[in-house]
Amino acid sequence: MPRNIPNDVGVKVEENSIEYDYDLFVIGAGSGGVRASRTSAGLGAKVAICELPFHPISSETIGGVGGTCVIRGCVPKKILVYAASFAGEFQDARNFGWELSEKVDFNWKKLLHNKTQEIERLNGIYKRMLANSGVKVFEGEGKVIGPNEVELTQLDGTKLRFSAKHILIATGSRAQLPPIPGKELGITSDEALSLEELPKRVVILGGGYIAVEFASIWCGMGAKVDLFFRKELPLRGFDDEMRAVVAKNLEGRGIKLHPDTTLTELTKTEEGIRVLTDHGDEYVADVVLFATGRTPNTKRLNLQAVGMELDKIGAIKVDEYSKTNIPSIWAIGDVTNRMNLTPVALMEGTCLSKTIFGGQPSKPDYVNVPCAVFCIPPLSVVGLSEQEALEQAKSDILVFTSTFNPMKNTISGRQEKTLMKLIVDAETDKVLGASMCGPDAAEIMQGIGIALKCGATKSQFDSTVGIHPSAAEEFVTMRTLTRRVSGSSKPKTNL
Repeated sequence: MPRNIPNDVGVKVEENSIEYDYDLFVIGAGSGGVRASRTSAGLGAKVAICELPFHPISSETIGGVGGTCVIRGCVPKKILVYAASFAGEFQDARNFGWELSEKVDFNWKKLLHNKTQEIERLNGIYKRMLANSGVKVFEGEGKVIGPNEVELTQLDGTKLRFSAKHILIATGSRAQLPPIPGKELGITSDEALSLEELPKRVVILGGGYIAVEFASIWCGMGAKVDLFFRKELPLRGFDDEMRAVVAKNLEGRGIKLHPDTTLTELTKTEEGIRVLTDHGDEYVADVVLFATGRTPNTKRLNLQAVGMELDKIGAIKVDEYSKTNIPSIWAIGDVTNRMNLTPVALMEGTCLSKTIFGGQPSKPDYVNVPCAVFCIPPLSVVGLSEQEALEQAKSDILVFTSTFNPMKNTISGRQEKTLMKLIVDAETDKVLGASMCGPDAAEIMQGIGIALKCGATKSQFDSTVGIHPSAAEEFVTMRTLTRRVSGSSKPKTNL
């Protein structure tokens, strides 16, 4: 029998006399669900997991083991970013002595084929990892029909019922379309990763991760890209100074930005998709991408019927241990709408396994989680932005910045600068946040993330010997203060 949940997690300990089919039944085999299944099985639990049939483009009835990140998110997106980055590399290569012909052909269908092969390979790897961990995998749609009971509908319509001491919901989220006339003519990131033809004219609505990443991808592949977003700058929630640099870089790469603008209607014409904005302007596109947010996958899980509490967007409410208001049911990942990042879902899955089956009540730690936006060049951050630091400030904030022309650009001639930034508490000297926009930002920021997690001070950064010549060394050579800001002041942007 599985171990009881420790009393200090706030869950009533059950009697071991009840027999269940499984100690843990997981609905959803994305990153979080797979991690929770494997770690729980490793702690001795009898575990089953269910997932919808595989397909690159998701719906309410198709999905695939590996989830959004592996099949229609991070992994295929990064493959396309790599592909798009070569355009700039070819341009830069000429000044490094490479004699390239004027025309370099790009085969979209070949890239699409190789991308699909890779996600199919990863789908198989995830299945094998689950099997090798002793986790029973079911293909079909699962829903909750009781505090300890799951119903699984298989492909042929057969319904199976399983009892479980604990149920975990890890069904993630799905892209949504905005409520405007003609929205059915647009696509989401799912379809964008599997288009049969490479578009020549693209309109994108949105200012978040997905919007700027796909703008970079399609522009790098030769498409004309118009990016529309409601705010003054893209990437709301990131440091304002970094947002401005990203916007400048996007424009420098050839993307047309339309701030303070939204789309109001799409119509089909002989020339393509006619796009109307709230300013009365018209555009024609081959593809219109809606990157306007995602919705938690809770609609078909029967959660309200069992009394589960959801928030206003349909996300599952959980406590700090990922437990819902029903003591035997838990939830992790994007379906809870906490911090919607794949590595965070992995962390939540590990913590859940330790809490339920490891006798170690474990809370996910959301402090100093690094992340990256894979536009071209990328943006990566960890810790607080300047704006967040000022909101939380108990003392003055010291801001250190370094703006420079990457060594590669001095030869290539590309007019695109890198910006690095450190936010420091004036009283404690502790580094509160770090950010970078430039080549290899994500690779560099992973190491900076460790430093912040360990509570590093600015003096410790300064005493670290840099690697020369590298962009990363700038993080340990920023000795000159850019500005000192008090908590009562508004941050200024130097661009």
